[in-house]
Amino acid sequence: MKKLYQAVLFLLLCCLAPLVANAQSFRVQCPTSTITHPSSLHDNNSEPAYTAPTTFTTGSAGYLTPTANVNGAIKCQQIGGGDGLSTMGDGTQIYMFSFGPLSGLADIANGLPGTESPNAFNSVYPGTFLPGDPATTVNAGSGPNPVPIAFTYNGAVGLVPDPNALPIDPVTGNPCVVSNPNSAPAGCFTGHVDPRAIIDVGVMNGNIPAPLVAIDEDDELFYTLTNVGMIMRPDLFEQHTVHFHGYPNASTFYDGVPDASVAINIGGSFTYYYLAPDAGTYFWHCHITPPEHLQMGMVGQLYVRPRQNRVPAGASLYDALVAQQGDNRTKCDSTQDILCSNPLPFGASAASAPRAATGNYAYNDGDGSTHYDVEYPLQIHGFDPNFHFVGMTFNPEEFSDMKDKYFLLNGRSYPDTVTPGPLATQATDGKMHFAQPLPSIINIPAGGRALLRISDLDVTEYQTLASLGIPMTVIGFNAKLLRDQAGNNLYFNTNSVTLGGGESLDVILDASDTTKYPSGSVFYLYTPNLDHLSNDAENFGGLMTEVHIN
Repeated sequence: MKKLYQAVLFLLLCCLAPLVANAQSFRVQCPTSTITHPSSLHDNNSEPAYTAPTTFTTGSAGYLTPTANVNGAIKCQQIGGGDGLSTMGDGTQIYMFSFGPLSGLADIANGLPGTESPNAFNSVYPGTFLPGDPATTVNAGSGPNPVPIAFTYNGAVGLVPDPNALPIDPVTGNPCVVSNPNSAPAGCFTGHVDPRAIIDVGVMNGNIPAPLVAIDEDDELFYTLTNVGMIMRPDLFEQHTVHFHGYPNASTFYDGVPDASVAINIGGSFTYYYLAPDAGTYFWHCHITPPEHLQMGMVGQLYVRPRQNRVPAGASLYDALVAQQGDNRTKCDSTQDILCSNPLPFGASAASAPRAATGNYAYNDGDGSTHYDVEYPLQIHGFDPNFHFVGMTFNPEEFSDMKDKYFLLNGRSYPDTVTPGPLATQATDGKMHFAQPLPSIINIPAGGRALLRISDLDVTEYQTLASLGIPMTVIGFNAKLLRDQAGNNLYFNTNSVTLGGGESLDVILDASDTTKYPSGSVFYLYTPNLDHLSNDAENFGGLMTEVHIN
């Protein structure tokens, strides 16, 4: 009788899961104009050139508002919190608690960040979403890592005109109800969504790593987490949060630590808000029972691009950094602040460094020393297959016995690390899902430099990466430029770096000497911890990838 009761309870929970998600409060936010970025002064769908700090004047309401020069723009992203399956290098399927994309689907499948401008985010999908999209669509590809998809939609999944909103549609006279949703007036989009589309795309669609986030200094980021529930574990009414680890955030409310802010229940959405201040490589994770949710895969990477990238070509980088001292949020006055984030470089020669015509910069260096041609985010992580197995089978999880056996770069073990494009896994819904969308193969143009944004989100191990053949130049640690307050660069060359969980490094691989690094050369980035070069019991896997000079 007890077994019958347990079986009936399990079936009841499985039936309730979709009902809870449909009786929900899913919403998204992506404004086209804000107090900080009024659309009357700038088109928030593009980044303006950086020429001087934003100018503010005290408005009639008593707070500062931009009046002339405006920097940054508005960026938006939506993710789903739930579960999924991924495939390890030896073919084993691993169950995950994980985040998946609910916007920027095409970009994420192409190995790009899923952070979008309002005009892309606030668009309606012209067809009907299918479970597993975009992995269910074949026959085309674009981006730096071509993939076999013909799917170009980057808007918010489920976004539709609000039938209760104003203004009235001028063609039909109906309140924002039109035959073609894309023709609805802009005022009809209020964050109202169709939950069916969110469930079709979001369920069992977890990614490892979680969807990539990339913003620019001065941007406003509206980041919506929608909790779609864990279909494989209907007994767990798990809340989820987004905690941007180490991110300079003045508001505890948006920090994602549930005891001090909020947590998102199944069937609910919450939009986190950030005004991006300091450039660097960060990462984010769920802060609900962190050892469990991090081990299970709820981890992702975030990076902030510097203002220096937006300095006009040929203009002085030093003068641009001097101009930034007029912005109180990032002002660096070493006489008052011994921890200022971007000191001016030492030496008169720095003042002559012009903005390069191509490439970008990792930090606001003022001397061009962090210039790179291509960048690659590399997230180090590890999975304990036993922990994941008991997590799927309703058994008690032994935290003290947690021991990683799969060692991952961007969610992949070698040789999958050098496979271009997203890796698809068939989930329990019978559909293919892009569970591991981010490759970790590194392609450097001949004579170029690559920036590696390395973060370690492993729960149980310290991890070491070594570069065989191309020395690493470490320029940043934990999203801070390695420079003292007198302006001396403290970069150092090494052949290996070691990180603990919760640390990040910015590393440049300099292949500018074409005699040492000719086109066609192949080098390796790997761990010298030999027990980490395995896929569980199988040799020749784990933390290793290839560096190609093209």
